Amino acid sequence: MSLNSTLKNIQSWSIKQSLEHSKRTVVISFILTIIFSYGLRFIIIDDDMMKMLPKKLDSRVSWDLIQKEFGSTESIFIAFGNRNKNILNQEALETSWRLAEELEKLNSVQNVISISTKTRVDNIDDFLEINQLQESKNLDKSQILSIKSYLNENEKLKKQLISKNGSYLLTIVHPDTIIGLDGFRDDVVGACTKVLEKYEVHYSGTAYITGSIPQLIRKDIRVLILIGTAIMIFVLMINLRNIMGVFMVLIVIILSMISMLGSMGWLFKFTNSDKFLFALLNTSMPIILLTIANSDGVHVVTKFFKELRKTKNKKKSLNTTLLSLQLPIFLTSITTIGAFLTMVFSPLEPLVGYGICISIGIAYAWLLSSITLPALMNMYNWNTESPSLNKEGPFEIFVNYLSRIVLKNPKLLFSLGVLIISISSIGVLKLNVDVNLSSFFKPKTEIRDSMDFMDEEMAGTMDLRIRIEGDMRDPQLLKKIDSLQTFIGNNKTISLTNSISDVVKQMHYTFMNDSLKYKTIPNTKAKINNLFTMYDLSGNSEDLSYLVNQNNSVGLVSSLSSTMSTDQVFYFIENITQYINLKFSEFDSINITGIIVVIRDLVILIIQSSFISIALSLIFVIVISSIFFHSILWGILAATPLTGSIILNFGLMGFFNIPLNHITAILSSIIIGVGIDFAIHFIAKYRNLQREKIKENLTQETFKETGYPILLDAVSNMGFGALLFSSFIPVQFIGGLMILAMFSTSFGTFIILATLVELFQNKIKKNQ
Repeated sequence: MSLNSTLKNIQSWSIKQSLEHSKRTVVISFILTIIFSYGLRFIIIDDDMMKMLPKKLDSRVSWDLIQKEFGSTESIFIAFGNRNKNILNQEALETSWRLAEELEKLNSVQNVISISTKTRVDNIDDFLEINQLQESKNLDKSQILSIKSYLNENEKLKKQLISKNGSYLLTIVHPDTIIGLDGFRDDVVGACTKVLEKYEVHYSGTAYITGSIPQLIRKDIRVLILIGTAIMIFVLMINLRNIMGVFMVLIVIILSMISMLGSMGWLFKFTNSDKFLFALLNTSMPIILLTIANSDGVHVVTKFFKELRKTKNKKKSLNTTLLSLQLPIFLTSITTIGAFLTMVFSPLEPLVGYGICISIGIAYAWLLSSITLPALMNMYNWNTESPSLNKEGPFEIFVNYLSRIVLKNPKLLFSLGVLIISISSIGVLKLNVDVNLSSFFKPKTEIRDSMDFMDEEMAGTMDLRIRIEGDMRDPQLLKKIDSLQTFIGNNKTISLTNSISDVVKQMHYTFMNDSLKYKTIPNTKAKINNLFTMYDLSGNSEDLSYLVNQNNSVGLVSSLSSTMSTDQVFYFIENITQYINLKFSEFDSINITGIIVVIRDLVILIIQSSFISIALSLIFVIVISSIFFHSILWGILAATPLTGSIILNFGLMGFFNIPLNHITAILSSIIIGVGIDFAIHFIAKYRNLQREKIKENLTQETFKETGYPILLDAVSNMGFGALLFSSFIPVQFIGGLMILAMFSTSFGTFIILATLVELFQNKIKKNQ
């Protein structure tokens, strides 16, 4: 049995279900949706950047290894104080103590680093003594002066705990690794709110940002769906002028959305895979599916209304509509699914889940539009005398006018389109890739202001971690680590570095009565062991657990910096890698990770993902279209408006300095997935008219039949504009660019595709 005959048999069966078993079809659809909806309870919102990386990537492996050996590498930074007021006073130090007490009570907290929990090393009668830097909650003047003096002698410790202007104290909180970061963030903020009511407070750190995003995502989803739906309903009402018609399209959209989100929950429950976590980039999913499901429904409803205007017979009009549209809608759904399923080959974990789940939603939208929607329409008693069914809408009138202009000036308009695309290609060369977290949030928002504050006033929050295997009491290795810290610190953006070598130098300096010439690594292992013996006898060896493992065979070098640009990140990591390869060549295992390396790796993976997605999507569209239309030429023509739209969008991103990141990287798949509908419906109708032996004004007739639903589809898809109201700047960019993409792909179909069809009519006839 041939493909065509198989498809016709399926079509006959589906039409029968819609028109002869309407109630049963509707009931089954609602039952399936209820099953999908149960999966909503399993959705987990998580935007941990590390989970975006493949589990076998070196930086991800190193991160997981460091987490296992040294505890959580995530943290919340809390800076509190009052501007232009000295923070080292009795009241502030008491507050810091109370804050640490409150935080340590929380089950979600692993440990707290602050002025009240830090230790100091003193020489008492030629013996090292380890004491608390802040001895008690209530301090006298001499104790406060002692703290000030010690901090002034220990520059690194001072940088870590106190702002540059001396007006703010810093507390760093690490989470229990089994606790979700959103819950951890809420616990920490709750404790701070209780204690720090008299102070200006700033929060930052990857754990705070990651923990804050779920709240913003939940808010975004609610607001964006409402706005997107409202825009779509408004446009549809103006043009369809029929409440029931709009309502039925809306049913398709809502049920499709439930299936998509529910499938994500079910897949996460059964796989427990990071791929199916709901991350920041998934925020656009509901709006995208809204537009795709809307497209299918709009084509069915507008065609039905047009046929009902002619025949006044509901069943006959529905039968004609389904015979005309089921296969094109099937083809658009297949190509759209194919475009999004190319994300499965993305090296970014969440993009894989994005592609799979939205494909499920698209498949369900096709099923609903092809079978359930006609069944609903068949159950309703339509008023054939209604103005909405008897008069052309404004878009129909406009399309008829537009067709005459296009077909009178095909060469001129085609040349204009080519010129615009050529200019846009220059902008593509200016496109930059950036994963700067601060740029994700609007200026003047609490998160953005706090991130900027940490960069300007504190030591920053971007971390670099280097794991080194070796004997951490070997003087030669410790000297190499010290040199590595110096090398890292020479970068102007680096404000602070830490390692076990700092502790050894401090102990040596203190033991030798604060003589600066002894602020060095001792030359023998015996001396180093002696220092650690005194440390262990006087203090708690676990104080160093964040720097070395239990048997001193692994050490951790960490640094903090202010926010870096992508270029700075690449230059920085490259230099460090070269230095390590040169100076640590005898060591087998040195691992580099941290948020700085994650940004580097994300940039590389984003570029890979974008190229893979564009190439595979376009190839898939061309191949599938060629198979269904029995011509490679038609396959190429179907992809032409999409290619132009992609170049135009990325060109504008380059011209207006809109960065490519893990969120905007999905643009190409969205453009292809949403925009392919227009070209396929145009080509399908053109070929149908050819088979009906219409010779004259073939392109114009195609325009009349498909132009209205295409334009209505594009304009009603201005629901993408809802994304402009997102809390996240990259999502806003997607909204603005997709509005442009709707116009560029629809008018690209009207102008580029239509003019090409008109110019190459003879060639097309030969290929039939």
